[in-house]
Amino acid sequence: HSSVEYFNINNVTQLSDIERYNFDYSGTSMKALTMKKIIITDMYFSQDDLYKIFADMNITDMTIADSEMIHMLCPSSKSSFRYLNFLKNDLTDFLFRKCDNLAQLETLILQKNKFESLRKVSFMTSHMKSLTYLDMSNNLLRHDGAGVQCRWAESLAELDLSSNQLVDAVFECLPANVQKLSLRNNQISNVPSGVAELKSLEELNLASNRLADLPGCGGFTSLQFLNVEMNSILTPSADFFQSCPRVRELQAGHNPFQCSCELQAFIRLERRSGGKLFGWPAAYVCEYPEG
Repeated sequence: HSSVEYFNINNVTQLSDIERYNFDYSGTSMKALTMKKIIITDMYFSQDDLYKIFADMNITDMTIADSEMIHMLCPSSKSSFRYLNFLKNDLTDFLFRKCDNLAQLETLILQKNKFESLRKVSFMTSHMKSLTYLDMSNNLLRHDGAGVQCRWAESLAELDLSSNQLVDAVFECLPANVQKLSLRNNQISNVPSGVAELKSLEELNLASNRLADLPGCGGFTSLQFLNVEMNSILTPSADFFQSCPRVRELQAGHNPFQCSCELQAFIRLERRSGGKLFGWPAAYVCEYPEG
């Protein structure tokens, strides 16, 4: 109970003899807390006694990063959190299961943790009615599909799933209203047609995957930006522009393109459409025998 509103602390060493303490947060002035690099020296105490102190804070922004944190409790009452950043910890799929008290949360950053199930992550967000941005990059996420249903927050507009272990089945488990989606650095070889209906999707990042061709936009009718750099595309199909008429920017560098009539036709069509083409040679000239 002080006048401090923003509190930042780095390199904390947790001492032993942690005891339960019921703190009254009413009337406090703090708005944001940032803690980084917490060293845990003693695991023999009730974890909930510690996590409850943070979970029930009456603040809007909280960051606990690079701290070997293995869990966090659901707030015991309706929380004022709008921004939570748990970068680089040891959190798992058990985080915030069936937690109804984070209805005001807008931004959740869980980068560099140990989440494994994309489906469980989706159900976690389904209780966060205001969530618009979720960063799940650099985890261990998988999704095997097989008709397994996912349930995302309807408000989720931007989702980062880069650097996980996702394959083609990920398109069966994506938030319906997402506008910006990053699947960079996964194991996707194909974008299945007729699976995902993402009518609000405007930006899609598929760089560093295993694509052999450009994806179609059958289910992405609003797509404007596409990144397919560092894949295995040899000859992009010119049919791409019929499927994706709204795409205005395509990043496709660092692919093993083969010089062909199809490639020439593709580049001409892109330039004719007035879009931006990144990662292509400035002058791509192929020589063919007459006729």
